[in-house]
Amino acid sequence: MVGRIFGGLVALLVVAFVALFAIWGALDKSTEELLPRYASEASQFLTLPSGATVHYRDEGNKDGPVLLLVHGSNASLHTWEPWVRLLGDDYRVITLDLPGHGLTGTHESDDYSRAGQVAFVKELVTALQLDKFVMGGNSMGGGVTLQYAVTHGDDLLGIIPVSSSGMPRNVENASPPLAFRLAATPVVNQLMLVITPRSIVENGLKHSIEDDALVTEAMIDRYFDMTLHDGNRGATRARFQGYANRGVADATLAEKIPSIELPALIIWGENDPLIPVESAHKMKEALPQAKLVIYENVGHIAMEEVPEESAAEVRAFMAQVTAVPQAAVPPMVLCGEVAPIAEGAVIPAPFKCGG
Repeated sequence: MVGRIFGGLVALLVVAFVALFAIWGALDKSTEELLPRYASEASQFLTLPSGATVHYRDEGNKDGPVLLLVHGSNASLHTWEPWVRLLGDDYRVITLDLPGHGLTGTHESDDYSRAGQVAFVKELVTALQLDKFVMGGNSMGGGVTLQYAVTHGDDLLGIIPVSSSGMPRNVENASPPLAFRLAATPVVNQLMLVITPRSIVENGLKHSIEDDALVTEAMIDRYFDMTLHDGNRGATRARFQGYANRGVADATLAEKIPSIELPALIIWGENDPLIPVESAHKMKEALPQAKLVIYENVGHIAMEEVPEESAAEVRAFMAQVTAVPQAAVPPMVLCGEVAPIAEGAVIPAPFKCGG
């Protein structure tokens, strides 16, 4: 009797799973399938010493100061396209897809921790022979930026955290989207490897971005397709399992943030539901040299929500931190008892003493 009941329950579960898959099921999409739609002429693929392959773009003014940008969780380098367009006239802008994201795909080591992401970025920096650049990052990418500044600060001229992770936060005040909550839920996150409704992606974007009108069908398609890129859902599951220790990791990083002496521009949305604006003020306290810019009626993704305004702040910051110091000019003096010739002074020809 028990066996028949158990068998019936298994059959019901199978039927339920098949029904769910028929409605919301989605198979992985290969790199070859996604390339024509989401790779651009600027897209490059590089195999790093670790064996991982990175998708990156190196755009803008090739002779300009370098700005390296790192995207957030479940996003891709496409999130920076507005800044690339607005800043590329003067600056060399490099963007990349982190492991388990975008067209980069999975990493053989399955290390999607912050430390692993920093190591991945450092490999690309070394491969491209970058030196003395500005690094910015949104959300998860902001945490990577801060950790990079702690670990490899000598590489940098400045940092730009945008609604950044890295500071301990009051989870009661945060409101992660449904997709993030499901990805962190045992069993359910296993089902999400094959059952991923497009509506969840749409919900996540509209939750993160203050103005729903900015969430276009093309944007939803892009985020959804990148989620389905072969292996990315498994990487997301592994990453969110690691978030169980995120509080400890953030506390450890937060202790080191005050040691960052680099110039910093902190950008935040006043209505950010994922990482509330109180974290921006805490980060400013930890980085007293930073400029803090908070936008009204903006959520979690300022570079896509207010691209012109935020890019203008970045342009001003870049101009400041990449300015070439002017050589010191020795004082000019005239001859005479009142103004004696100082050592190293430049004496204009018409005023040469005894001339």
